[in-house]
Amino acid sequence: MYRLHGEFCANHPWEVIVATLTLGTCLFTIDSKFYLLSHARPEPGDINIDTVVMTLVRCVAILYSYYKFRTLKKQGSLFLGVPGIFTVISSFIFSSSAISCFGGDVSDVKDALFCFLLLIDLSKATKLAQFALSGERHQIKANIARGLGVLGPSLTLDTIVETLLISVGTLSGIRRLELLCYFASVSVIVNYIVFMSFYPACLSLVLELYDNFGSKIPWDFNKISEDEKPNPVIQRVKIIMSAGLAIVHLQNRWTDKEENMPLIIEEYNNEMKDSPSSYFHYFRVSADQIVVFILLVALTVKFMFFEEEDFVTDTEPKPVPVKSKKLEKIAAVEENREGRSKEECLDIFKRDNALDILHDDEIESLIGVGSVSSHTLEKYVEDKERAVKIRRIVLGKQLKKLNVLRKLPYEHYDYDKVYGACCENVIGYVPVPLGIAGPLNLDGETIQVPMATTEGCLVASTNRGCRAVAARGVISRLVDDGMTRGPVVRFENIDKSAAALKWINDPHNFDRIKNSFDSTSRFAKLTKVQVKIAGRLLYIRFVATTGDAMGMNMVSKGTEAALNRIQQNFPDMEILSLSGNYCADKKATAVNWIEGRGKYVVCEAVIAAEDVRTILKTSVAAMVDLNISKNLIGSAVAGSIGGFNAHAANIVTAVYIATGQDPAQVVTSANCITLMEPTGSTNEDLYISVTMPSVEVGTVGGGTQLPAQSSCLELLDVQGSNRLQPGRNAGKLARIICATVLAGELSLMAALASGHLVRSHLKHNRSAQCFPSSPRNKNVFSNTYP
Repeated sequence: MYRLHGEFCANHPWEVIVATLTLGTCLFTIDSKFYLLSHARPEPGDINIDTVVMTLVRCVAILYSYYKFRTLKKQGSLFLGVPGIFTVISSFIFSSSAISCFGGDVSDVKDALFCFLLLIDLSKATKLAQFALSGERHQIKANIARGLGVLGPSLTLDTIVETLLISVGTLSGIRRLELLCYFASVSVIVNYIVFMSFYPACLSLVLELYDNFGSKIPWDFNKISEDEKPNPVIQRVKIIMSAGLAIVHLQNRWTDKEENMPLIIEEYNNEMKDSPSSYFHYFRVSADQIVVFILLVALTVKFMFFEEEDFVTDTEPKPVPVKSKKLEKIAAVEENREGRSKEECLDIFKRDNALDILHDDEIESLIGVGSVSSHTLEKYVEDKERAVKIRRIVLGKQLKKLNVLRKLPYEHYDYDKVYGACCENVIGYVPVPLGIAGPLNLDGETIQVPMATTEGCLVASTNRGCRAVAARGVISRLVDDGMTRGPVVRFENIDKSAAALKWINDPHNFDRIKNSFDSTSRFAKLTKVQVKIAGRLLYIRFVATTGDAMGMNMVSKGTEAALNRIQQNFPDMEILSLSGNYCADKKATAVNWIEGRGKYVVCEAVIAAEDVRTILKTSVAAMVDLNISKNLIGSAVAGSIGGFNAHAANIVTAVYIATGQDPAQVVTSANCITLMEPTGSTNEDLYISVTMPSVEVGTVGGGTQLPAQSSCLELLDVQGSNRLQPGRNAGKLARIICATVLAGELSLMAALASGHLVRSHLKHNRSAQCFPSSPRNKNVFSNTYP
C-alpha cells in the first residue's frame, strides 16, 4: 500500500504539489467560526512558569537541531541536509495553515517552531533521499516508492504514538504548555502528511530537473536494503502505549467535555488587539530571547568554523562494502565447521549454483579439479573482491610463487563496475601516478587537465606549455564528428559487386540504409557511407554520430542492421566480417588521417614574443625553423602517416588513461599535424595550430564508469552524458585533449630548440646523482616550472 502511494506521488509530482498547496492556501484563508484552542488570559503567576518552560524548550530544541545537522554532515554529504531543512519549513507552513483554520492565532506559532525542531525526525527525510539516490539515474521514481514502502509503516505508528503522547500536555492546566501541545500535535500530523505526499513529489521533481539540466548529484550511495525492518519488540511496545494513551484521552476528555467547551479564544485575541503595545510586541526583547540568541550564534560559529576537520566530505573515497550481512552471518556460522569433502562441496555448488557458503580453500579445491573455472568466479561469488582474492591464491600456487603478487594491490576497489564491462580474470589493479597540468586557458574557460603517466617531465613540460598560452588562451573548434565501422562483404562476381556499389552510392537508397541503421539506437545517427571495391569484395565504411559515447559498439550494432537491409536487395551478398579493416580501428591508416574518425578537432594559439623568450626560453624564429625541419620534413622522410608532430601520443595517452578511454586507440587518436609560423604586425609573435582528425573519445561506457576515471572526467566537467545536447561532453573532452597536445608541443619544441631536452629529462626522469651537472644547462628547466 505504501509503495503504491509512493509510486503515485513520484509519478504525478505536479498534481500532488498543486493539490497540497491549494489545500494549504484554502485552510489558511478560511474564516473560522469555531475554536478548538483555548487562549484564556494567563494568570500573573503563570507568566514566570511559562517563561522558564519556554526558555528551556527553545534551548533544548537548538541543541538538538545542532546535533542532528552535525550528524548529517558526518554521514558524508550536506546534500542530505537539504531534505531535512525542506521538511521543517514545509511542515511549519502547512501547520500554520491548519492552526489558522481551527481558529488559532498564527502569531503564537513562533513558540511552536522550537517544538518542530524537537519533534520532526530529519533522518526520515534523509533516508528517503538516500533511497532516491541509491540506484540508477533512471530509477528515481521506483526508488522513492521503494523507500516509502520501507519507511511508511514505522513512520505511521510513530506518528500515532507521538500525537497521543504530546496531546497529554493539553491536560496539564498550564496555559502556554496546553497551547504549545495543541500546536505540536497538529505539527506531527501535518509533518506526517507532508512526508507521505508533498515531500516525495517534490523530491522526485527536483531530482529529475537537476538530472536533466546536467547538475551534479551525488549518485554514489550504496543501495539500501528493503529488509531493514524495525525491531518487532519495540513496535509491540508502541502499539500497547498507543492503546493506553488513547484510553487516557477518552476518559479525561469525556468527563471534562462540558467544562472545557466552549473555548474562549475570541476574548483573549480581542484584548490583545486592543492593547496599545500589541502592535509592537514582536519587537520587544526579553531575557529569555537574549539567552536563546546567544546560544544559537555560539553553536552556528562552532558548526561552521571549529568542526570542519571532524567531518567526512564527499571528496573522500568511500570504502567499498566487501561483504553483505548474509555472507558475514554465514561466515561466522561456518567458522567452526568440520572439513567437507570435494564431493560435498560440489553438491552444494550444483544445488545453489553459487559458491558463497563455501570457504576459500574449498573453492580452490573445486578449481583444482576443474569443477569450477577460475575466470568464472565472479559469476558464482557475490563478493567480487573475494573472487579476486581466491584467483590470486590459485595463480600463486600454479606459478609456485605465492608472494609474486604481494606488491599488486587488489583490496578496496569497486569490482562490480569492472565485471562484465572492463576486464576479465581480474587479479588486482595497477595504480598509475596522476598529475595535473594547468590551468589551461581554453575558449575562455580555465581547465585543470589530469594526466596519468609514469614518464617523468611529461606533466611538467605540458604545464609549462599551459603557462605559455595562458595570456591569450587557446581557441578550439570541433569541425566533424563520426565513428566508423567498415565491414567487408563478398559477391559472386564483379558484376554484382559493382551493382551493389552503385546501389549504395545512390542518394535515394541512403535513407533506406539510414532508417535501418538509426533504428538500433537513440543516439546513433548515420551521416554517410563510403564504399570501396576490390575485385568481388566490397568494403563499406559506415560513419555515424554516437552522442557522448565513443560509439564502437553502437556503430557495430547499426552496421549489422544496415547490412541486413542491403542484403534484402542483394540476397547473394556474403558478409565476411563486421570489420574489414576499412574502419580503421587501432591501426595507423591513411583513411583515418584523410577522412577522420571520431572527433575532428582543430586548435590554435598566439604566443607573444616576450612569453616565448621568458617562459619557453627560446625564440620564435628557432621554433618555426625546427617545426619545419622536424615535424614536417622529418616526418615526410620517415614516411609517417598522421605523425607530423613532436609527441602528441604522449599527451593523448596520459589523458586517455586518466579519463578511462581505450589506450589502444592512441594509435589513431594521436594523428596530428603541428604548424608554426611568425605572426603579428612585425612577425615577432608565434602562431601555432594543432589539427587532430581522429580523436576517439567518450564520456560514458567502458572505463569512464570506474570511480577514479569518473572523478577525472568530473574534474573536466564532462562526466556522463549531456541530456540537453548529446555529444557535447565528448566533444568538449576532444577539444581539451587537442588543446593540451598544443601545450605539450610548444614546450617540447622549445626544449629541443634551446637544447634543454636532455637536461630536463635528467632532472625529472632520472636520478640526478647518477649524472654530473653541467654549468651551461644547470637548472634551466626548473626555472620554467614552479
